[in-house]
Amino acid sequence: MSIQFEVERTVQVSQHDAYNALLDLENAKEWMQGLVRIQRLDEGAMKAGSQWKETRKMYGTEATEHFEVVQLEEPNKIVLRCDGTKGTTGKGEYIFTYIITPGDDTTQTKVTLNGEINKLTGFSRFLGKMIAGTFKKACAKDLDKLINYLEK
Repeated sequence: MSIQFEVERTVQVSQHDAYNALLDLENAKEWMQGLVRIQRLDEGAMKAGSQWKETRKMYGTEATEHFEVVQLEEPNKIVLRCDGTKGTTGKGEYIFTYIITPGDDTTQTKVTLNGEINKLTGFSRFLGKMIAGTFKKACAKDLDKLINYLEK
């Protein structure tokens, strides 16, 4: 059983700009809350299979998670996977699917993030349901900061 959440925002930039910003790890610290560092585990342009370690400070503690690009469909879709077994979390699988579509007018783009938490068992599964709201709030804050960054 997966735990799911959704966050949707509208930004006043093109689809391409929104898409590229979501994959721009060099400038992620401009909008990702608590980001300490990102370490690419490969080189070159982002593509399916690209990987990195992302370290954020949360609740006064650093946590590092392993991310991989699962799917890219420029400029419409980005699917990222966080393997909790390779990071501080130690369990679970977290899928982040960004759908980037034209907004109501030609100057707007809608960014929808569909989050999915999988592979939690026992007490972790129970806690996962409780923390889904926390994940959703954190993702919403990141998207709000991304919008502020892009609209400058």
